[in-house]
Amino acid sequence: MIVLGIESTAHTFGIGIIKTEANKTKILANVKDIYTTQKEGIIPAKVADHHVEVCDSVFQKSLEIAKIKKKDIDVIAFSQSPGLGHTLRIGAMFARTFAATLHKPLVGVNHCIAHLEIGRLLTKAKDPIMLYVSGANTQVIAYEAEKYRIFGETLDIGVGNCLDTFARLLGLGFPGGPKIEQLAKKSSKYIALPYVVKGMDVSFGGILTNIQTKFSSGEFSKEDLCYSVQETVFSMLVEVTERALAHTGKTKVLLAGGVACNKRLQQMVGVMCKERGATSYCPENQYLVDNGAMIAVLGKLMYDAGNELQIEKAIIEPYLRTDEVFVNWR
Repeated sequence: MIVLGIESTAHTFGIGIIKTEANKTKILANVKDIYTTQKEGIIPAKVADHHVEVCDSVFQKSLEIAKIKKKDIDVIAFSQSPGLGHTLRIGAMFARTFAATLHKPLVGVNHCIAHLEIGRLLTKAKDPIMLYVSGANTQVIAYEAEKYRIFGETLDIGVGNCLDTFARLLGLGFPGGPKIEQLAKKSSKYIALPYVVKGMDVSFGGILTNIQTKFSSGEFSKEDLCYSVQETVFSMLVEVTERALAHTGKTKVLLAGGVACNKRLQQMVGVMCKERGATSYCPENQYLVDNGAMIAVLGKLMYDAGNELQIEKAIIEPYLRTDEVFVNWR
């Protein structure tokens, strides 16, 4: 079976194509085009325009790389939730049009869970806790009783949004996380910042305000501030992840989301896991960031479990939470 996955929750328009045979999954193509800026952040209407402009070229390139034709595709999966309404609509429209013209079954998937399922597939991590860190999302997730439960999350903004907002203040453009990581490597001087962990949850809004004030004062270098913000927010994330391990009794941690590409975060999670006798897992970067292959992987699982959508019911659900999805494929 060949499954096409369409990702359009935010800044990335991606197409992934997978093929499954004899319970083995092969990723045939994973093509994406990312909206970037030099000064501003994400403006939803502009990102939607970007997706409209690139969707066909990304699709054609994915077919070329996969060495298949449109008619070879058996199932179409698209990111249905959560995300920016402007951009989700582009992917949903693309998926509905394709499904209607080629008479292919359609599956709508949850973007957050797709990160977890492709991570489980690629790393072979059995029943992990997932630390999901991206622009809009910051959650500690694990499977329990037919749902992916959220054991901890941000109370305000995602860790990626925190880093990207600070990067814009520094004039680094979007996405800013990778550029903050590079500047942080040039310093080892820690500047005290608010450390906000409330039970199993975290908060980044106050940290962002504090770091912006410190930068505006002109008393601290960009490198020192970048180092300090990374050390602070990543320590918070590691703390709540460790608590989730202790609470659930699980022994594996899976990293997911664009912020998980950060080598310092990977290192800190690895150290924590080693000290606890647990194991950390991290897919390669192209599967950590938003991508179409993860949508295809979850789409295949959901299709096999009977979760096909009628075209007229293939609507977007921008605010659907991870723990609101009934997991009937595990």
